[in-house]
This record gives sequence, structure tokens and C-alpha cells, in this order.
Amino acid sequence: MKDIAIFGAGGFGREVACLINIINGCEPTWNLIGFFDEVKEIGTRNEYGEILGGIDVVNEWEKPLALVIAIGDPHSVKHIVENVNNAQIDYPNLIAPDTIFLDRKNITFGRGNIVCSRCLFSTNVRIGDFNTFNGYITVGHDSTFGDFNSLMPAVRISGEVNVGNENFFGVDAVVIQHINIGNRTRIGANSLIIRKTKDDNTYVCPPTDIL
Repeated sequence: MKDIAIFGAGGFGREVACLINIINGCEPTWNLIGFFDEVKEIGTRNEYGEILGGIDVVNEWEKPLALVIAIGDPHSVKHIVENVNNAQIDYPNLIAPDTIFLDRKNITFGRGNIVCSRCLFSTNVRIGDFNTFNGYITVGHDSTFGDFNSLMPAVRISGEVNVGNENFFGVDAVVIQHINIGNRTRIGANSLIIRKTKDDNTYVCPPTDIL
């Protein structure tokens, strides 16, 4: 088994540790050695492992190590990747065993992507680097993603949607077919996108009154 560490020891990092355990339950693949984190104290622990240090420790690591960045904010993920300069580090794709691919031969991933449980990808889907699909997400046919996008649970992406870089999709957000999502866009929970978005903008649906 290959050594792997998680950057980010918060809630999502612990979920990714569970994902690694699920993958190992199907086929022994990864030896989780612990967590890197810029905030938590070195030597402290959570239920899945020890805090090993921050980016400085990553850059001093002397042996080959797979690193998965388990942080929900896409800009933070990009910052970490840009500041890791150790040739011993590589970034695998972590894909939950229960992911559904309608045509696996016609779906491509770059590096450093995380696909959590119960996601579905249609056909002719192209995924770049360091994207997070955080469970129960559907991606329609002929859709593309750039890099550093973060999709929260139950997001639905329709067919022929093109997503750029560093976008954040809140829980249950929906993008209808043939829409272009540019760069650094934030889409709120339960929002419906029916037109092309503008870079660096936030889109939210107004709250519905509950009687």
C-alpha cells in the first residue's frame, strides 16, 4: 500500500479519511499516515490520525507521498497547491467505489480530484484538476470542468455545461443544460442557474418563507 496524507484536518478531511477506508475495504490501496493542517497543533489527533504539520513539513517530506487536499474552499486549495514544491508529492484521484459512470471509457480526470459517495457521471465528461464532488452529485453528458471547483452535496449539473476554474456550488444547486459557468463564481445552496454567469459574482435564490 502507498502512503497517503490528507491536507485539512477538519470535517471534510475526516470524511475523506472515511473515503480512504471505504476504498481500502474494496482493495487495499492506501496507508493513511496522518493529516497536514495550517491551524491545528502538531502532534494532536482526531479519530483518524495525527497532525503532522503544515505546508513547510510537506515541502520537507523526504519519501514519496500521495497528498489529498480536503478543503471545501477552492481558493484555499489552489493556494496550497501553488505553495507545495516538493517533487516527492503527488496528487491521486480519490473516487468512491459506488460512483456510477455511464460510460467509464469516455470520462477523463486530471489529478487531485475527490469524488465522494453516490455521485453519477454521464458520458463524454471531462474533469480537470483538484475538483471536489462532495457526494450525491450528478454530472450530465458532454460537460466539462476546469480546475479547483468545489461542489457541495446533491449538486446537479445538466448536459453540455462548461465550468471554468475556482467555482463553488452550494448544496442542492442546479445548473440547467448548455450553461457556461466562468471563474471564481459562488452559487448559493438551492440556487437554479438558467443563464451564463459572470466571473467573480455570487448567485443566490431568495429564501422561501416557511409557514
